[in-house]
Parts: sequence; C-alpha cells; structure tokens
Amino acid sequence: MSISLVDVKQKVISDFSDQPNYVFKKNFSFIDLFAGIGGFHIAAEELGGKCVFSSEWDEDAREVYKNNFYKRNKALFDSGNFAGDITKVDVEQIPQFDFLFAGFPCQPFSKGGHRKGFDDIRGTSFFDIARIVDHHKPKFLLLENVSNILTHDKGETFKKIIETLDNLGYALNEKPLILSPDNFGIPAIRARLYIPAIRKDLINARSFKLNFSGDFQVGGGINTIIDEEKKDEKYYISQYEKDVLDMWNEFYKNIDIKIIGFPIWVDYFKDKKKIDHLPFWKKDFINKNKKLYKRNKKFIDKWLKKYNNLNWVNVTHKKMEWQAGTDINNIYEGLIQFRPSGVRVKRANKFSTLVAMNHAQIIGKYQRRLTPNETKRLQSFPEYFKVHPNDKVALKQLGNAVNVNVLKIILNKILNKKYEER
Repeated sequence: MSISLVDVKQKVISDFSDQPNYVFKKNFSFIDLFAGIGGFHIAAEELGGKCVFSSEWDEDAREVYKNNFYKRNKALFDSGNFAGDITKVDVEQIPQFDFLFAGFPCQPFSKGGHRKGFDDIRGTSFFDIARIVDHHKPKFLLLENVSNILTHDKGETFKKIIETLDNLGYALNEKPLILSPDNFGIPAIRARLYIPAIRKDLINARSFKLNFSGDFQVGGGINTIIDEEKKDEKYYISQYEKDVLDMWNEFYKNIDIKIIGFPIWVDYFKDKKKIDHLPFWKKDFINKNKKLYKRNKKFIDKWLKKYNNLNWVNVTHKKMEWQAGTDINNIYEGLIQFRPSGVRVKRANKFSTLVAMNHAQIIGKYQRRLTPNETKRLQSFPEYFKVHPNDKVALKQLGNAVNVNVLKIILNKILNKKYEER
C-alpha cells in the first residue's frame, strides 16, 4: 500500500456540505471510544466504515468532532449515540457493531489482581473497553496507546491487557506492534503501540502476524507538509527568540567541533564547584563542557562578552542541544525547539513527537512555528478537516490525535485479510 504525501497536500474538498453526492459504502460498522477529534473515524470512513457510536469526554474535542462529522452522519448525533463519559454508558444502549476503535489512556491496574478477570482492570479506562467487548463480541478491535505502555508498571499493564483480550476470545498480533508515521514516508517521528485483535472464531487461531515490510517507504521530507507562503505574524519567532538563535548560531559556527554529542551548558564553562557527588552522566557532560571551553577559550570569552555574559537570556536558553550531526551547517537550516532542557536543533527531515505540543518546533528556514493546518497534514488529516479555531487548543488536540494514514494501513490489512494466521 503506497501513500503519497503530495496527495495529502492537495485540497480534497472544501466542505462536506458542498458535496451532496458524497456516499458511504457502509461495508462495516464501528464504534469510536476515547475518540478525540476523530482520527480513527476518518480512517475507518475512508475504508468504507460507518460510525454507530462514539464517546469523548473533553468538551473542546467533542465540539470539533461534531463539527466535522455531523453533516454526513446525523444519525450518530441525533440518536444520542455520541456520548461523553463512557463509564456512565450502559453497554446495552450501544448499537451492534463490527469494529471497536479506542485510543485509551494508560492507567495502572491492580497490583494484587491475579484472577485475570475484570477485577484486575476495574477502575481503569481499559475496563470500559473490556465490558463493551464482552457484551457485543465485535469481529475486530484496534487499540492505540503510547509505546511506553509496554514497560508501564514493570510490564504488568500490557500483560493484563493482553490476558484480558485473550480471555475475551480475541487473537492478537504475535508481537507488540510499534509503528511510527516515518515508517511510511510521513516526516514525523511518533512511535505508538497498536493492538489489533480479531475474534478467534473468525480465523481459528490464537494469534496472527501483520507484515508491514512492503509498506515501509522513504518520505518526501518536510516540504510535503510545509506551506511556503507568508503566514500570520503570530507564527513567527519573537525578537528575543531570534536573538537567542543568532547567539547560538554564532557559537556553533565558531567552535572546533561540529558533531557535539553532549548538551552545551554555558553555566559550567568556568564553574569550579566540586561535582563528585553528581551522577556519572552529569559529571561527564560538565567535564566535556569544561574541555570545550578550554579548547575554544579565546572565541568563547569574546562571544560571552559580545552577548553580555548571557545575563539577558532565560536560564533554560543558556543550554543548547545540537542533534543534527554535520547534516546542516547552521541553526537556521534545522528544526528548532525552545525546551526546558535547552534550545534543541535537529535535522530538517522529520518532525519529532512534540511537534503539536507545548514546545512546537520552529522551521529554521522560515523562522516560524508550524501552523495548525501544517500539523494537521503531519497527522495525515484531510484538508477538509476543520480544526478548533483556537490555535493552542487545535495544536494540543492534533498532538494527541492518531495518525490517520498509519491507521488506514493497519485497517486495510485486517479488513482485507492481509495477515498470516499463527
């Protein structure tokens, strides 16, 4: 299956209301739990699915969800099947369905539970998934979570999820499935754990294997995401940020190494305090900073004087992390973040996980941050999708969303039986 990001940039439709002939195939029905703004919904629709029930507690996300899906699925909302708090929903009120989707929150399960039943997972968001599955026995499940869930609570959380699904009668992928958009040519590093499951009686097997080797591809770079035209001034870096980046750019271009390999901590250049009590990793970084200063003392002293010993700089911005190797020659050729750990500079080929969160990346070439529409493309949402009007809310929601194209690839394999039974 091949996905072109060039196609993603093209405007598909301006508004569904302008497309009276838009028709659903209705090949399968699905429910969308912990729905967010509808990443699962879009992916399933585009493969012929029809949503019959959805649940999302966050009011801002509910607003965006309804704004995007109401016009072409009025029955979902008018029938009262768009719920808020899933814990208060009676499973018998949920219509029958083929596929359950859920990007559920990660919570610890009972450490004392050994019965491998609902008592082990009660009080967690996964419990609500399990009780719905237990009642409706859908054909397929696809759950999504952060990859760290594999080691959460020393592995007990993931173990109980798998045990519960197995006891409910579902075959699972033989190994944990961790995929990132950049595996499929999308310029974003965002590894997530996906848990596909098929009812055992449908395949007469306890497990199966999804093979993605033929789907992996090299991406077209960030230019497939970025709009080159001038943007609203609010997206451009401030004068202070420009001054900080100019300062660090001069530093990088004049020191004697280009592959730095450790964070630059200005406050330790001349520091003479004892560091024996510090952990090894920190002592190592401090010693490397001191050696860097000694080798480049003449330049760094002039640099510090020029920039008033960095007295005007925020404490966290007196640190710099160069993570671009020699692929770029200066800061403005990279992707930049102002983070608590310092000013981070990365190669300009892939955006990192936090692209839509608090530390939005700056496109050095344009000296501005990603817009909501560009972030929307990065998450493979279609052009017609209407994000929240408040940029801060929109970026947070997109940062929490699932990548639509990754979901479509997984769903396509399940729905078209592109898997090996084990």
